[in-house]
Amino acid sequence: MASISPLSEYAPVDGARVVAATTRDPRLDFYRGIAMFIILIAHIPNNSWTGWIPARFGYSDATEIFVFCSGMASAIAFGGSFASKGWWIGTARVAYRVWQVYWAHICLFFFVLMTMAALDTYGNFDKLYINSLNLQHFTKDPMAQLVGIFTLTYVPNYFDILPMYLVVLAMMPLFMALSGLNLWLAGAASVTIWLAANVGGLALPAEPWSDREWFFNPFGWQLLFFTGFGFMRGWIPAPPTSRALMWMCIAFLLLSAPFGSWKVFQWLNAANGDIGDIARQVWEMDRIFSDQSGFSLRDKSDFGILRYAHFLALAYLAWMVAGKDGVRLKATGTGTGAQIWTVVLKIVTKVGQQSLAVFVFSMALARLIGFALDQIGRSAASVAALNLLGIALIIGVAFLVGWFKTQPWRSKRT
Repeated sequence: MASISPLSEYAPVDGARVVAATTRDPRLDFYRGIAMFIILIAHIPNNSWTGWIPARFGYSDATEIFVFCSGMASAIAFGGSFASKGWWIGTARVAYRVWQVYWAHICLFFFVLMTMAALDTYGNFDKLYINSLNLQHFTKDPMAQLVGIFTLTYVPNYFDILPMYLVVLAMMPLFMALSGLNLWLAGAASVTIWLAANVGGLALPAEPWSDREWFFNPFGWQLLFFTGFGFMRGWIPAPPTSRALMWMCIAFLLLSAPFGSWKVFQWLNAANGDIGDIARQVWEMDRIFSDQSGFSLRDKSDFGILRYAHFLALAYLAWMVAGKDGVRLKATGTGTGAQIWTVVLKIVTKVGQQSLAVFVFSMALARLIGFALDQIGRSAASVAALNLLGIALIIGVAFLVGWFKTQPWRSKRT
């Protein structure tokens, strides 16, 4: 990495990269759209489809896709403001986005709380839905927890992704300032903060009645966010197109699967007890190492190093599959297959473009789908029908939000 000075210059050194960092990348929206579908499926309670999401086959999951792609999107949306308007205007732009995410979090919490309370108040069901999300603390002592919700000192587990995201966003002006001095300084700061989080030196309290911390520690997850940010800004060069590197990534993903996934571990254990014993020993070694050093290799809360390596391997393969500049994610051809692929691309990309609105909607929708499955039963047909209904609804929301953003009321009447 090269030095950049004076402090007011925040664009990458290479002018071609500046152009790239201000142009929407088809790979960004497509893969973030895929993450939105996975996140919906993962948050539907007792959903058998979650047995087939990426988290069941390795260390990383859709959260990594969301955070990495959000870093890339932020480089496009906010990096240019820092470069063209200066640090203060860039910071103001980031602060406005943090404000939006904050209120999205608050509204999501109270909407889900209201729906669960309505089910418990007006329904006659075998379970208390407030308790299913561990929100009974709020209903028993609402005054204290109301303060906690608004100050982010009370962050229930189901509502912990957006707080992590807004704290990472709030760190962007710091990293832009450091990058203006030296890119290596920004990189060293990110790694240092990540290390501090992984040894327990940086964390945020999640609730006042216990010592539980935020499940998604923003000081750990910022490493992945700013990796995506750095790639899109041109701070980090694009990886080489290499068959050797591709096969290394494939080998790492396959060989790490028994140690990063209980599902794969159980398959192998049933097929061959010796392999199962080896995998179990590796799991135990990681636990012992974590207990003794305070540094977990696979930890999700602080974003362990194995999750980082696993995601980078997946990201490299996804980058190879997409082709140069995402050429395979662009609509081409006129045949039936090409037309179907064009429709799929349009749908998935639209969902990725409206990721914040889709995410908030899907988190609320997932609980209602879970309630519906509680009532009708979880047969293969009912689970499939409601999963597909949920997917259709978030697609509809993505297109609706996209339509509103065009501000059609401003166009001249014809």
